[in-house]
Amino acid sequence: MITLHHLENSRSQRVLWLLEELGLPYEVKRYKRDPKTMLAPPALKKVHPLGKSPVVSDGKVVVAESGAIVEYLLDTYGQDSSHAPLRPLPGTAEGRQFTYWLHFSEGSAMPPLLMKLVFDKIRSTPVPFFIKPIVKAICDKVMSSFIAPNIESQLRFMEAELSQRPWFAGTAFTAADIQMSFPLEAAAARAGLGANYPKLIDWLARIHARPAYARAMAAGGPYSVAG
Repeated sequence: MITLHHLENSRSQRVLWLLEELGLPYEVKRYKRDPKTMLAPPALKKVHPLGKSPVVSDGKVVVAESGAIVEYLLDTYGQDSSHAPLRPLPGTAEGRQFTYWLHFSEGSAMPPLLMKLVFDKIRSTPVPFFIKPIVKAICDKVMSSFIAPNIESQLRFMEAELSQRPWFAGTAFTAADIQMSFPLEAAAARAGLGANYPKLIDWLARIHARPAYARAMAAGGPYSVAG
């Protein structure tokens, strides 16, 4: 039996969704964030030394990192699934797109969104009144000169890509779309998606309409990526 070690409001929601898309039996072990630090509880370190989520255990196999978990589940169970394939054939144009977006999600899309979350929290953290203007000025400068331009550049890139095809890897929905869900949901919550990104908004609506996504949301409980 596959066990997903599921941290609330985290990337592990994507793994739940993948498990539902594959139609695999699984169990969920839930973990709550520390209400003050919003970090994962120490109990997760008993599963994996870094104490982060997502982590899956499958018998004696323990796999961490979202992309590695996606590949493990597809390698181990994807061919046996009675559901539609969630990975294009390797060596094809769609296969290369699949690999690219699978890694783009964490390697490129998430870092500026995480930085935005951190600097927003720094800006709102209580500090002595005489240094508050300095803190605000530094945060505003980093946000305007680095973080916001990077987020906007990536959103424009993703919008252009989805203008060429309905899904990230091609004409069919794949696990690359599952992997891309977290950064785009985070971007929508933290930066906003306006009228300039109709393809991204449409893509979000289509993934949210998938029955397996709804089942994963029910299995995972309350879910927010607003930070």
